[in-house]
Amino acid sequence: MYRMIEDFDIADSPKDISHYSSILYMSFSISQTLTIMHWGRLSDRIGRRPVLIAGLVGILAVSVLFGFTKTFAMAVVVRMATGVFAGNGAVMKSAMAEIADDTNRSRMMALLPLTWNVGSMVGSGIGGVFSNPAEQFPGLFGNFKLFIYFPYLLPCLMGSTVAAYGLAVGLFNFKETLILKPTQPTHEEAASEQPAAAGGSTEVSPLLAQPTVASVAPAKQSSMRSLLTPLIIRVMVTNAIMCFAYNMCDQLYPIFAATNPRDGGLGLDPRSIGLSLGIEGIVVVYLQLVVYPRWERKYGVLYCYRRGLSFAIPYLVCMPFLSIVAAHLQTSASTLSMSYEYIGMWVILMSLMTMRITSNVMSYTSINLMITNMAPSRADLGFMNGTQQLAMSVMRIFAPAISGILWSWSIKHSLPFPFNSHFVWMLSALLVSIVLWQSFSIPESVNRFAADQPKPIVSAEEPDE
Repeated sequence: MYRMIEDFDIADSPKDISHYSSILYMSFSISQTLTIMHWGRLSDRIGRRPVLIAGLVGILAVSVLFGFTKTFAMAVVVRMATGVFAGNGAVMKSAMAEIADDTNRSRMMALLPLTWNVGSMVGSGIGGVFSNPAEQFPGLFGNFKLFIYFPYLLPCLMGSTVAAYGLAVGLFNFKETLILKPTQPTHEEAASEQPAAAGGSTEVSPLLAQPTVASVAPAKQSSMRSLLTPLIIRVMVTNAIMCFAYNMCDQLYPIFAATNPRDGGLGLDPRSIGLSLGIEGIVVVYLQLVVYPRWERKYGVLYCYRRGLSFAIPYLVCMPFLSIVAAHLQTSASTLSMSYEYIGMWVILMSLMTMRITSNVMSYTSINLMITNMAPSRADLGFMNGTQQLAMSVMRIFAPAISGILWSWSIKHSLPFPFNSHFVWMLSALLVSIVLWQSFSIPESVNRFAADQPKPIVSAEEPDE
């Protein structure tokens, strides 16, 4: 993203690039926020499958289109279109919750953050490694005029293949997961299905009774007021603050990594940034499929949520100090790949990035499970997951903008710690600490799936005669 905005030649100086990258991130989140609740409610009415297929068709188209952008304005428009079709991400959460049961719910719900994290890490790696392929791989792509004129098309095409594969799976293998409430047949239908009683069979009566197929209708949904209980609001607020803090630094990291060490960054090239993000994709698979399900079964969702938050704090505090090591390497010209200082910087960087991905896996997977567990019925899963996704999308509107503004401000002014290049990181660490403190007011009941819990039956007493 940093190099792409630089090629647009819209920023006055490298220190202003974070402003424009924030606008790109915001454009996606704004359109996602405006559409996410509509996707959720629509899936509650017509089913999960058609909504998911529509989203995949749109994502496939805009992924390819983004590679053909040549101006910043066009990039913003395409990113907004991407946000519209990405608004149905909450629908997949509902579908996964409907497929799962108490024996595998934690493992099933862990697959969603797994795909998100692997996609983010591997996608960022592909973007860094394969952007501008004519220059990075002249032997392979040096004669391709298409990639010379559109230097960011190749990674977009590679990413679109994933959407194409998902669309094929959705069309040919994915079945509807929304459980519909059977309705009773009408009196006429019931009478027509019953053969003549007491040996009244006729010549046209079937020898074997035909199974009765009841019509279906959507299950009754709870009202918004009854769903937004104080507990759910409290969990949603902590989720929103956590998402705000995480997104500020997640969106800042590529800018921070590319910024000159003299200004508080790491001074990495696009390939190194992509590599640092791509390596996380290996770690996240083990965390999502092995570590998290074991911890959730043993300790519960709430415990995993708190552990994820506790992993984030040291990562956020320590990451900006790594620029001191990068600045030392820059002044001593020790940037060779076999330099002990250079290797040491990468060991520290990957250790911190491992803490980052661990906190993301534990926190986001747990919050997804908590929101799902608090839904009073399966018919309300679309609304609950949509509301959670809405809160996260709103935070993703403001987090990149505030992060970019604060980062540019902090590196332009010679202020003391913590108002220097550490400011965004320290602010995020403070917010995560507040969320961790608030998490201790959440009850243990969020560890259980409420939709499958037996509901109390209240019967009215018959009046005395």
